[in-house]
Amino acid sequence: MAKEKNAEVLKAEPSLEVETPVAAGTPVQAQQQTLTVDDTHSTASYANFCRVSSTPEELILDLGLNPNPFAQGEVTIHVGQRIIMNHFTAKRLLQALAVTLQRHEQAFGTLETDVMRRLKSN
Repeated sequence: MAKEKNAEVLKAEPSLEVETPVAAGTPVQAQQQTLTVDDTHSTASYANFCRVSSTPEELILDLGLNPNPFAQGEVTIHVGQRIIMNHFTAKRLLQALAVTLQRHEQAFGTLETDVMRRLKSN
């Protein structure tokens, strides 16, 4: 089965514009960056577990699947993906996720993350 090419062109937000340094006294103009995202070789995976750890230089996200989140006793979760990024990228990710979740909740209602509250409200 042939995998479809899914390329997406993104315009960088003004806060992410790149400025090119020039000689002193010359005005600096922001240049618009155009990104092309090619996901033809990417793989999709599901995660219902995330562990966040950090060093002074990097933030580390371990993503995995907990096949039985309500199990008692010791549970081993296999990490399927480890994402390592600097703290600047992590902050941009945080902002992008916050905006995305806010839009979702405006359209579909509040997401209750406490399982016990979700069970009681039904």
